[in-house]
Amino acid sequence: MSAPILPVNLSIAPIAAPSPVGVAGPAGAEFKSVFADAISKVESFEQNAQASVDRFLSGEGEELHRVALNSQQAELSFQLFLQVRNKIVAAYQEVMRMQV
Repeated sequence: MSAPILPVNLSIAPIAAPSPVGVAGPAGAEFKSVFADAISKVESFEQNAQASVDRFLSGEGEELHRVALNSQQAELSFQLFLQVRNKIVAAYQEVMRMQV
């Protein structure tokens, strides 16, 4: 006596085509928001440093060491941002060189 033959369900989910360049998907939108947040933080450090220098030069009681610290913080945040951007661009270029 043989076992009954059961039907086999061979449903295969379709593979989604990659989104076109320039269209932000969920991951792209998240990256965009993180990148925009980083840019705004660097800009706020620069504005803070500039305001500190302006207050010092106008004689509003800003201390010299505070001006130096704010200026250095703005410079370091900008340099860090540039290095991270350079690494992201290098990683992107490496991915684009990969053969599929």
